[in-house]
Amino acid sequence: MKIKYCFVIVLLFTATLLKAQSTLKGKVIDGASNAGLSNVFIRDNTAKQYTLTDKQGNFAINTETGHLLVFESPGYMPDTLYVIDMTSKRIKLEAQSISLREVNINASKAAFDPHKEYPDVYTKSKVYVMSPSTWFSKEGKDARRLKRYFQYEAEERHVDAVFSRVYVSSIIPLKGKDLDDFMMLYRPSYAFLRDNNGPSLVTYINDSYKKFQALPPDKRTLPRLTSQ
Repeated sequence: MKIKYCFVIVLLFTATLLKAQSTLKGKVIDGASNAGLSNVFIRDNTAKQYTLTDKQGNFAINTETGHLLVFESPGYMPDTLYVIDMTSKRIKLEAQSISLREVNINASKAAFDPHKEYPDVYTKSKVYVMSPSTWFSKEGKDARRLKRYFQYEAEERHVDAVFSRVYVSSIIPLKGKDLDDFMMLYRPSYAFLRDNNGPSLVTYINDSYKKFQALPPDKRTLPRLTSQ
């Protein structure tokens, strides 16, 4: 009787473990061109798992039925997937008419601290001289990709905060779509903002405004983003 009881416990434990370790695979594509999208950030809001798509848009993430996955990529509308089964998925992301960064340019964002939100990424991304497995393991490579992604995200949020809609409109007389177009065309890089002070940014905005005014009307708007 005890043996039978132990056997049932082992079966239940194994079933639970297998469920927790299920891997969902799929591909994220551009809604217009059907091209695969690389570096789409995917997170499981329930299990706190996360990954990025590869160069072809393919992904694999540990999740299970009943969980909610979120797909995000700059320039695209975010999308969600409620996992009802583990069959391969094909996710289409629709492009914004302008960059997602610019849509959120006036948004109030919470401070982004990936070290606190995803501490295991930084642990897994470390390379140790005496541990060759840390150099070549898929887990380590994926962690280093995520680390680079988080660095990029932190830098872009810094640009959003400094080169804000309110700040730019206080310097040049543009509003509405004209302001959006200007900020899209002349959005500074993180490196520029890091190496220049406030007066330099004011000069940059004023000089860019003169260039913007000199452009023909049809050159003042960037084409719709359709792929990455």
